[in-house]
Amino acid sequence: MPRLFVAIDLPPEIRHSLAGLCFGIPGARWVDPEQIHLTLRFIGDVDGAVFHDIRDGLAGIQAHHFQLRLRGVGHFPPRKEPRVLWAGIEPSDPLILLRKKIESTLTGLGLPAEARKFSPHITLARLNRSPVHKVGQFLAGNNLFSTEPFTVREFFLYSSFLRANGAIHTIEAGYPLTP
Repeated sequence: MPRLFVAIDLPPEIRHSLAGLCFGIPGARWVDPEQIHLTLRFIGDVDGAVFHDIRDGLAGIQAHHFQLRLRGVGHFPPRKEPRVLWAGIEPSDPLILLRKKIESTLTGLGLPAEARKFSPHITLARLNRSPVHKVGQFLAGNNLFSTEPFTVREFFLYSSFLRANGAIHTIEAGYPLTP
């Protein structure tokens, strides 16, 4: 039974920029640059019939190309021991609109609504008892991180299979956005 999520892929040059940040913190499990993406909606485990409904339902979403830019770094949870390091997304109304259309489509198919508020970010690492001072040094050293804007031309439905050394993501379907 696959775990599903909806995401935007990043251009190779953006992945390369992010990969350049991924070092220097003991206990960090860095995301493989080829696996880096912007999750729009985590769906979870589904059976075959629901998978087909989701795949087909997402095909009905209409949205236009838009620009995104990555800016800044941070961690989750914000006021507790850091568990996840992330790169931020500059505020984007078209991104929020696309996310709302995806959420509406999925809840229309009977999936439960997303419980958490959408906080667009790119996960860089999962932390396991990483020294707080090292995390602080990472944040201070990369707080001005920024990329050039890039155009989002499509989004994807992914399946994810967990393995001992991390998840393997597979594109199940792609959905082009209108120019």
